[in-house]
Amino acid sequence: MSFWTNLFSRISAKRPRPDGKPALTLRERAAALRNIPAFMRLVWQTSPRLFVLNALLRLVRAGLPLAMLYIGRLIIDEVVRLNQGSAGGPVPLTPVLTLVALEFGLAVLSDALGRAVALLDSLLGDLLANYSSVKLMEHAAELDLDQFEDAAFYDKLERARRQTLSRTMLMSQLLGQAQDILSMGFLAAGLVAYNPWLLLLLGVAVVPAFLGESHFNERSYSLVHSWTPERRELDYLRQTGASDDTAKEVKIFGLSGFLIERFRTLSTEFFLKNRTLAVRRASWGTVFAAIGTMGYYAAYLYLIVQAVNGRMTVGQLTFLAGSFARLRGLLEGVLSRFSSLAEGALYLQDFFDFFQMKPRIVRDASQPYLPFPRPIREGFRFEEVGFKYRNAEKWALRHLNFELRAGEKLALVGENGAGKTTLVKLLARLYDPTEGRILLDGHDLRAYDPAELRQEIGVIFQDFVRFQLPAGQNIAVGRIDERQNQTRIADAASRSLADTVIGKLPGGYEQMIGRRFAGGVDLSGGEWQKIALGRAYMRDAQLLILDEPTAALDARAEHEVFLRFAELTKGKTAVLISHRFSTVRMADRILVIEHGQFVEIGSHQELLARGGRYAELFRLQAAGYQ
Repeated sequence: MSFWTNLFSRISAKRPRPDGKPALTLRERAAALRNIPAFMRLVWQTSPRLFVLNALLRLVRAGLPLAMLYIGRLIIDEVVRLNQGSAGGPVPLTPVLTLVALEFGLAVLSDALGRAVALLDSLLGDLLANYSSVKLMEHAAELDLDQFEDAAFYDKLERARRQTLSRTMLMSQLLGQAQDILSMGFLAAGLVAYNPWLLLLLGVAVVPAFLGESHFNERSYSLVHSWTPERRELDYLRQTGASDDTAKEVKIFGLSGFLIERFRTLSTEFFLKNRTLAVRRASWGTVFAAIGTMGYYAAYLYLIVQAVNGRMTVGQLTFLAGSFARLRGLLEGVLSRFSSLAEGALYLQDFFDFFQMKPRIVRDASQPYLPFPRPIREGFRFEEVGFKYRNAEKWALRHLNFELRAGEKLALVGENGAGKTTLVKLLARLYDPTEGRILLDGHDLRAYDPAELRQEIGVIFQDFVRFQLPAGQNIAVGRIDERQNQTRIADAASRSLADTVIGKLPGGYEQMIGRRFAGGVDLSGGEWQKIALGRAYMRDAQLLILDEPTAALDARAEHEVFLRFAELTKGKTAVLISHRFSTVRMADRILVIEHGQFVEIGSHQELLARGGRYAELFRLQAAGYQ
């Protein structure tokens, strides 16, 4: 087998990748370029005006190298002619000066166009990063909650998020590729007119380097792709080891050494793998570059021989040698960039793969559209409802049958892990039942538009988000379209007792909460919970769900909050989750869940009289206060 056949076979063969999958062949890498049209449409949508202007400037600049080489040929031939015909007399320099002035003007124009193109690339790149980030956030907002709870989804999301920032380089490469191909067309026309064999020699000199770069670009992509989970872990370790959210536990438990060692182990392993690949790439790159240089000097020697034998002028020699050298550089760049573009297209596939993910929780189109009832008349009914998390074997909830009547206050009681929070997520249609159905006013919940449904539901989870936002906006989160309504925000703060917290802040409602940004002020757990309760008042929804709303409050603050509980839920349907029976007994009825199963339902007095599971839990908690 010949050297070149063996080389090509080694490069294009499907060798194992670091992630255990077979390596991509040249054909598969070329197939990845099918993502480019969709990407260019994205660039066009970002700013059609800047895109067209950029393309026109690049088109003009693509023809300047040939024009400048040709004028250089004319200058040299004119100098030779004047030198041979001067015979010691005065030499007319006007023609030469005119040509030099023209070449100078083209050089200035080329530089000006290059800077203009770089400026447009920068502006368009910034807009593209912003535009694609917005599209990413918009699409992520459409996806289901259980998708966010899947590790494989997070890998896709992480890869897509990285592409929003790194694809601006791909845009510049694509536009530069088009410009260089045009320049190559102009230069190749000049070489073909003189001797077509020069182009063949050029290909022999450049193709090995292209194949080598293609191979190592693919290996680099494979390494980065296979390390997506580990890179997410590295980011997590970096954040956990130096964050105000974790600083207390890290110091108290002495975790810094453990976190640093884990980070060092992972980062060193990735460095060693990447170093091996980089050394091999540099070594083979040197060999391929030497082959390319040999091809260039073979062509250069051929042209010199032709000039010495009088078959071309010195100006033609300069023009052809310069064209060959420029064409070689352009071709190397185009082929190398083709490999980079193929690599970028592989990464780009991650970006578009994310947008191929579709939410499953949508309105059931097989059922007639139903506007959300205002007001709710009958309420919700669970019929043999069961739910199992994705890839889980155990049922989180099973065989749930009960009613949540309109205007009723229902409390959910059960030990941790019983399925209480999962139940309310089904009620808010953050999940869909795996089996059974949930009815609202006699109609399947899936017949309603999820966005309309959630607009009428206010949920405050125990693990509510502590937004790094001004205090007023933290409350306005409950009804974000009313964030400019200061009266409504202040009223919600007053009802939730959050006004007592905000009144102590230096900036009042404009005070940044949280330590992430300059000037931010952190709050205690109880103070944060009052802010979160303010969101519930801000919401003014028909169905209110409170998941451990007073868990972080002291006894006095809890008592004050629940004195206002009746006001908060007046005229509304409410679901309350709490481990405190002093809170639970305020509900109209209490639903007891154990191991995801329905146990019993009734009022506080009814359940105590029944002497079942609720009565047992109540006596256990009461004994703790004696």
